[in-house]
Amino acid sequence: LEITKVVADTGLMVRGGFHPTAEDTVPGNPASLILIGNAGPNLWQKFDPASAEGSDPLDAWTRHVIEKLGKALGAETLFPFEGPPYLPFQRWAQKCEPVHPSPIGPLIHPIYGLWHAYRAALTFEMELDLPPRLDQISPCAACPDQPCLTTCPVEAFAYNDHGGSYNVPACVEFITSPAGIDCLKEGCAARWACPIGQEWIYDAPQAAFHMQAFAGSQKP
Repeated sequence: LEITKVVADTGLMVRGGFHPTAEDTVPGNPASLILIGNAGPNLWQKFDPASAEGSDPLDAWTRHVIEKLGKALGAETLFPFEGPPYLPFQRWAQKCEPVHPSPIGPLIHPIYGLWHAYRAALTFEMELDLPPRLDQISPCAACPDQPCLTTCPVEAFAYNDHGGSYNVPACVEFITSPAGIDCLKEGCAARWACPIGQEWIYDAPQAAFHMQAFAGSQKP
């Protein structure tokens, strides 16, 4: 409870935890791992893009906040943006929460839908008393229309029995063109189409920040 409150004060949130084994490949072989992330617009109420430095202000802000928390809590810190090689945060997330790969790729949460992310992890040498992971099937399994796959203006997403695909060049070309200004400023149309987590949709400035950062990361 103490960790949850301290993290919540930063605009981030505890996304669960687990006791790692060797197969989880957690650096340092800790006894406990707490996953930190965000959902909905809460992060944006604490994070000011203009106040952070570097090429990725959100990563810089996250590192500053989480390393400060780590020192206060006696924990080591891990980040998904450090690499290569990159740490398996998506796999860790599936050990913490009932999240599943969506037809368009990102992990879908039964409450937050596609409007969430994983930002860091805190690891502890002691074995913390952690709540059990809830077991829920993917909400996509009960979504026969799957509008996320048919809403993209350039049909960048495809899905079949063998998995999904994402045409990144087509997406980037569109959102950086005049025709794609709505996606760039308000967020991915495919994510908007998902009926899960509509009350957690990012506000326009937050969505625009992520879309512009994505587009910028794809420049040659």
